[in-house]
Amino acid sequence: MLSFSQLELSLPAPVAPKPAGRDAQLEALATKLFLSVGAETLAVQIKVEWSKRLRSAAGRADGANRLVLLNPRLADHGEEELQRTLRHELAHLLAHSRAGRRRIAPHGPEWRRACADLGIPDESRCHTLPFPIQRRARPYLYICTYCGTEFPRTRPLKRTSACLACCRAHNRGKFDPRFKLRLVRR
Repeated sequence: MLSFSQLELSLPAPVAPKPAGRDAQLEALATKLFLSVGAETLAVQIKVEWSKRLRSAAGRADGANRLVLLNPRLADHGEEELQRTLRHELAHLLAHSRAGRRRIAPHGPEWRRACADLGIPDESRCHTLPFPIQRRARPYLYICTYCGTEFPRTRPLKRTSACLACCRAHNRGKFDPRFKLRLVRR
């Protein structure tokens, strides 16, 4: 288990608001963190970006692209919060890398182990930062043609979808056109 002080990896102070795009300093930090836990493959592939698209989330990990997205508002909360969030997201990538093709829970034991290895052993799954939550209208309403369950949506479905509860109950979880969702309101 590594702590912040043991690694002596820090960002220059003070942290200024960040524009959208890649951050070379944070990528270098992420590379050092991955190398410190023996994840050489991740160390050479990692990308860290500031994303204005993140609204209420502090960060997000994209395992397929070896990418960590950070909310620009995070810079207002100081270096320690930035480091914690970066390590939290890196732990997701590390846990998935270690698991290989096996599916794991997003904040399960593999992730907790990765957090401990990256120096944040008591990490919680959600942040408590005061980011504003914007409620969005859900103008699209879909209904299961079988059970009548309603599915309000912000965006239209791009492909044919079915009610998961009905598919699980009546077709062993596999898609069945009997349970297809029908658009009833735009």
